Amino acid sequence: MTSSDSPEERSGPQRNRLNLEPDTVERDLLKLVLTVVELLRQLMERQALRRFDVGDLSEEQEERIGLTLMLLEERMTELRERYDLRPEDLNLDLGPLGPLLPRDGG
Repeated sequence: MTSSDSPEERSGPQRNRLNLEPDTVERDLLKLVLTVVELLRQLMERQALRRFDVGDLSEEQEERIGLTLMLLEERMTELRERYDLRPEDLNLDLGPLGPLLPRDGG
């Protein structure tokens, strides 16, 4: 990057990178933690759906897993709203590998 780069030119690929400024470090750390939690939530949800499809769970287990995933998603929404984050803000750009999370959120 040169000193002649405009803010618009710098906002492209770097917009999903963490900004480690002292005044934003709390929000950026939370963004990173929520990204990891969202990745795990989506993986758990996919695993639960596979187990539902196979019939590998009792009715009680299905209910408990469904409730847990629903509560986790609600809590994630609350935390994103508190820190003014959108779901797409949690999707880290892994460069040539593409985005960390599926673009459709599921």
